[in-house]
Formats: sequence, structure tokens, C-alpha cells
Amino acid sequence: MSIMQGLRAYHAVLGLLVIATFLTGELGTIHAVLGYAIAVIIAGRVIAALSGLRQLGLTRFYPQFDGLTLGNAFTHPAISKTLLAGIAACLILATTTGIAMDRGRTLGMATSVVVSEAQARDDGRERRRDAEGPGGEREDGVVGELHEGLSNLLMIIVGLHVAYLFLFKRPLARFMLFIATPKPPQVDTGRAP
Repeated sequence: MSIMQGLRAYHAVLGLLVIATFLTGELGTIHAVLGYAIAVIIAGRVIAALSGLRQLGLTRFYPQFDGLTLGNAFTHPAISKTLLAGIAACLILATTTGIAMDRGRTLGMATSVVVSEAQARDDGRERRRDAEGPGGEREDGVVGELHEGLSNLLMIIVGLHVAYLFLFKRPLARFMLFIATPKPPQVDTGRAP
């Protein structure tokens, strides 16, 4: 598998995980497990960036505005890189805030001391009462609001990224989405093969 094929597979897996995580925001454990999976994928990407390969380097996320003019404003690489940097920042921060809110509970790392079943049941009731606000809604404070806001901003930037690629970089969009490039029509020259 070539580096670009691997990068494309990574992109597809990360994209599907992010969408699934966003859509399962109200499903507790499923949402948290998907969030941890995203953290593993991000860590893998950072490790791959340390390999020294140009295609995997983190410079792909640093917009450089040299050569940006009004004439090439929509097709200049700085636009795409700015969107990528926004996606990376929102994704990393949303994942970090999600893990901070979970505190390892989903992975079973929250308690290091064995507690009796009755005490665990009582603690669970207290936690639910503390976490629920008026009307039974879960309140995670500032971190929860930040997590939700970053997640919503991430979806907006992803939408802009997809729209930008389809409008101005269609061959790259087709490649990253595993869509075959259309072949030019064959012209019959009238010769026998």
C-alpha cells in the first residue's frame, strides 16, 4: 500500500468515526468508546508524522499565505490548509474535553479500589443526581459546553472543507472519497485492433 493510499484509508476511518461519534452524542458509553477510538487514531497520526515522510508531516496543517492573490484566492493551498488546521484543532480539543469529562469511567479505570456493590449503587445514584440539572438534563459545566461547542464547530468546518474540495479541488476530493476518476470517452479511429 502506498503512503497516499494509507493516508486515504486513515482519512476514511477517522471521518467515519467522527461522524458516528457526533451522531451518538446522547448515547453515553457508545459515544465515549468512539471518542477514545478517535484519540487512538489521532495518536497514530502524530506518530506517523514523526516518521519524517513529507506526505505525513504536520506541515500539511500549517497554512502559508505566500503567493496568495485575489486571482488565486480560491485555489491557493492556504485555504485548504487553514480548513485542515481548524479541523485538527477542533477535533483534538473536542476529544480532549470528552476524555476529561469521562475521566476513564468508560475504560473502567476510574476506580482503583474495589467497592461493595451497594456502595457502588449508591454512588451511582448520587452521581446521576449531581449530573442532572433542571428537567433531568445532564450538566457537565464549562468543559461540557466547550466539548459540545467544539464538536458543533468541527462539523461546520468539516462541511466547509468538503464543499471547498468539491468546488475547487474535485480530483483530490474524488481520490480521498474512493471515487474513481472518470475516464475520457474513447474515440473510435476506425482502425481494426
